[in-house]
Amino acid sequence: MENLNEMRLMRRQKLQELQDAGKNPFVHEKYDVKEYSTDIKDHYSDYEGKEVSVAGRIMSKRGHGKIMFLDLQDMKGRIQLFARKDVLEEGYADVKAWDIGDIVGIKGEVFTTQAGEVSIRVTQAVLLSKSLQILPEKFHGLKDTDLRYRQRYVDLIVNPENKEIFIKRSKIIKAIRRFLDDLGYLEVDTPILGTVAGGANARPFLTHHNALDIDMQMRIANELFLKRLIVGGFDKVYEMGKMFRNEGIDTRHNPEFTNIELYQAYTDYEEMMRITENMFAYVAQEVLGTAKINYQGVDIDLTPPWRRITMHDAVKEYAGIDFDQVKTDQEALELAKEKGLKPEAFWTKGHVLSELFEEYCEEKLVQPTFVIGHPVEISPLSKRNPDHPEITQRFEAFINTWEFANAFSELNDPIDQKGRFEKQLEDKKEGDDEAHPMDYDFINALEVGLPPTGGLGIGVDRMIMLLTDQASIRDIILFPTMKPIGLEKAENGDLSKDTYETYDKLTTEKIDFSKVKVEPIFEDMVDFDTFSKSDFRVVKVKNCEEVPKSKKLLKFTLDDGSEKERVILSGIKEYYSAESLIGKTLLAICNLPPRKMMGINSEGMIISAICEYDGEEKLNLIMLDDNIPAGSKLY
Repeated sequence: MENLNEMRLMRRQKLQELQDAGKNPFVHEKYDVKEYSTDIKDHYSDYEGKEVSVAGRIMSKRGHGKIMFLDLQDMKGRIQLFARKDVLEEGYADVKAWDIGDIVGIKGEVFTTQAGEVSIRVTQAVLLSKSLQILPEKFHGLKDTDLRYRQRYVDLIVNPENKEIFIKRSKIIKAIRRFLDDLGYLEVDTPILGTVAGGANARPFLTHHNALDIDMQMRIANELFLKRLIVGGFDKVYEMGKMFRNEGIDTRHNPEFTNIELYQAYTDYEEMMRITENMFAYVAQEVLGTAKINYQGVDIDLTPPWRRITMHDAVKEYAGIDFDQVKTDQEALELAKEKGLKPEAFWTKGHVLSELFEEYCEEKLVQPTFVIGHPVEISPLSKRNPDHPEITQRFEAFINTWEFANAFSELNDPIDQKGRFEKQLEDKKEGDDEAHPMDYDFINALEVGLPPTGGLGIGVDRMIMLLTDQASIRDIILFPTMKPIGLEKAENGDLSKDTYETYDKLTTEKIDFSKVKVEPIFEDMVDFDTFSKSDFRVVKVKNCEEVPKSKKLLKFTLDDGSEKERVILSGIKEYYSAESLIGKTLLAICNLPPRKMMGINSEGMIISAICEYDGEEKLNLIMLDDNIPAGSKLY
């Protein structure tokens, strides 16, 4: 027996009564919609006194004896309905029984009420679908961001302004295609499933093809297939579609994301720069009417030409390090340690330059900037610079401190390419989980002959975030990746055991307290003055993301009640996903001295509760009531 609350049970009973009376709303297959709310209101003079036929969802109702006012929400907006008993006669009782959320079809005459509200005087009304759920309150909407993402359909109903974000998303994608089509590019489709996930340095999702009995991977990029098409004689190709990377989730990363890659024969990365800056400016102009935008309070000018700077010059300008004076790997590694970096076993001089750039420079690149001169160690698919073979003919485009695009003069020397793949395999053995795999068929394609080629990849989701002024990638993806919860998890558990078995064990599994072991209470007393020196504060999680190359650390960006954001790193990645903690209210010590962890200053400590359970250490973050303000002091 389902556990229904009283209001939902009443709706079920109403449905049963309708069905018993031969008025089952679910038998309707279509309704003749001829007009929409916004069109009627915006062009009132064309509709005044005329009959219209509309359909949509009831969002509010107000009764006054023998008349009722209802608000109907359709695809374009809302319009008021005016229902009278003497007009609808027996049908008035049906209208009066409607619930908020019901989907109805309406015919009636357009008029203006004494209060000046454009309305429809209802002459015919039919219930097309009965809503059995309770929508969030009208004036409160759907504020729980986690629930908004999980139930986007409800979000779009109660926060209709969010529909505009996804309408703009569609316009942006269309504008990108139009821009490339006008340049003579051919749109193509390449495989999502393959035996080698190449074209980028990232961890793939793994799956198995039952009929062929082979392990397969979901693509992390479409680069290598597109370059095969250039080998085959297509001079200009592009593909926009979903990529899949089995990595962290935060405000800028979703495991499933939209990307575009394009390749052009007989050109170089300089032409890809021009295409990039012109595309961004074109799309902004087409969708927003201007290339000068404001993102989260920051003015950004997308007008070409964009600034160019080498990675060496950026490190010199922002980190005060003249990397041209660093001659050997050993010197570079010693410099890295001096700057608080923790070198991995496979690092060389090029890796250190890249890490210094990430640590000191990326956060400075707010206005559109092309960074060029990447080390060959981190650019396995790019041509070398003929004058400086230790760097490559590559650029990354940065806006608002984020990387938006990556492009090469594509490496077409099969011997050099094979050697770089082999070096990537060595790096993987040394612990680089994101090293590029070997792809012998791609080597074979290069041996057939790839002409000089320029290639470009752009993060479409980030571009949409920028142009719609949204702070999180989940706000521009209709159905972002989320952990399953509650009933869904329970129902699917037997079918996907491996997927769910580690999900939130501490909060979803019943605890057997006989298996719990806690540390003894300290015998040594601490005086009150000493205790009071620790500044425990309530903090709100503004953002949480995985620390790159760390298997344990999450990076919290916190509101501690002051005007300055506080960053704290915590080794709880094993127990919590980063995205699940955004928006939570936690407890932290805020007056510990800053401590460098993975090159990042950690300014305090998040408070957790630990115990031993069935022989293993278990951890719970101390989560507080969201009504407690940030900065509140523990007393």
